[in-house]
Amino acid sequence: MLKDEYKIYEEKMKKSIESVKNDFAAVRAGRANAAVLNRISVDYYGTPTPIQQVGSVASPDPRTLVITPWDGSLLRAIEKAILESDLGINPQNDGKCIRLSFPQLTEERRKELVKQIHKYSENGKVAVRNIRRDAMDRFKKMQKASEITEDELKMAEKDLQKITDDNCKELDKLLDIKEKELMSV
Repeated sequence: MLKDEYKIYEEKMKKSIESVKNDFAAVRAGRANAAVLNRISVDYYGTPTPIQQVGSVASPDPRTLVITPWDGSLLRAIEKAILESDLGINPQNDGKCIRLSFPQLTEERRKELVKQIHKYSENGKVAVRNIRRDAMDRFKKMQKASEITEDELKMAEKDLQKITDDNCKELDKLLDIKEKELMSV
């Protein structure tokens, strides 16, 4: 019975790791990557809409992204959304499309990005630990209600700690990979 409960919490932890992976993908590493636009929404007839849903995003060379909106009237809105984001790139609007030129990363900017990914990783670990805490609270309630024994509670605590440690180690691995990527570009 407890194994099914573990799976629920393990899935929640995996979702937290996926969220951190998505955060990492949005951190640019000196080359053009459409994932940096994932968090930017454009006001499309009063509805915040992701840029990828209002136009096409292409990468003609490793340091450039070109956004071509399907509705030409959105050029200004897309440009404004990019300027207001934390992307740190000035869009160039030529009347038909918007170009984003990614400059070579400076050492200072790389260090800022590394701090940012450390924050994302730590937030992921906090989320994983919160899930463990919620699971333990649930198991303690089950034990108080005599649904599980004290031995089963101790076993659950040990198993949950192992699952939590494994997920935290995975976050550390992802962090190391992303940090090396940022520092070597």
